[in-house]
Amino acid sequence: MHISFHLGAHYTDEDQLIRSLLKNGGAMTQEGIALPGPGRYRGLMADVLVKLDGARADAETQEMLFEAFVDNEDAKRLVLGHKNFLGAPHRALEHGQFYHLAKRNTQRLRYLFCDHTVSFFIGMRNPATFVPSVLSALSDAQRNAIMAQLDPRALFWSDILLAIRESNPETQITVWCDEDTPLIWSDVMHAVSGIAPETPLEGSLDILEKITHPDGMKRLTDYLQANPIQNEGQRRRILTAFLDKYAIDSELEMEIDLPGWSDQLVDDLTATYDQDMDRISHIPGVTLLTA
Repeated sequence: MHISFHLGAHYTDEDQLIRSLLKNGGAMTQEGIALPGPGRYRGLMADVLVKLDGARADAETQEMLFEAFVDNEDAKRLVLGHKNFLGAPHRALEHGQFYHLAKRNTQRLRYLFCDHTVSFFIGMRNPATFVPSVLSALSDAQRNAIMAQLDPRALFWSDILLAIRESNPETQITVWCDEDTPLIWSDVMHAVSGIAPETPLEGSLDILEKITHPDGMKRLTDYLQANPIQNEGQRRRILTAFLDKYAIDSELEMEIDLPGWSDQLVDDLTATYDQDMDRISHIPGVTLLTA
């Protein structure tokens, strides 16, 4: 079995990936892909992870998990996702870094299915908007403690990926920028599910729909029905054109109000984020999906 773990991060798709994939249950089953609903596996996985406490699951435990999660005996791939796999929200910025528990947690996830192939998938986000989003969800005490030790200029997604690679050297990792998802959502869905690239998927416009005026979405769907897509490059050019014209500005902008955060800092973090993506594209075993 091939196990696909979607690891988040927080404040990227917020479980939209699983919801979009679940729209294609029939196609997934036909291609041997098991896609259980989150309520079916998250609680049990948490219990087993606590019980194992970092140890490798034996064959009996692995078989128990498959029996609980997979209905199709011919399934070849299992897709599991949870934004807390890397750590709870308050862990996302502790110790001045992204997800300091990622190295440990990903190894424990891999040990759940140590006799099978595992892949990790992560959506990343510009620290200039990721940090405020995380902090806004924390208690005052948690927020103050984190901000007292946090240097946002020292946050790099490449660090977390290198840490995961160190503890899981044989595990392939696929990543993407949350800002690109309106244009590459179909690619993300195909990559995580492992379904054939030529298979059309329901829900491939779900992210775009959230940030596009309804009349623009209707025009887009009408256009796509009348003009079948010939290749991925054409698809992205069309989506970009409609997004440029019909995007909801308020959905693309974020008001940042943090002590000491200036427009210059936001610009610097954005530039560093772009540079970090270049570093990530050269990490062995990591695939970066781009628009």
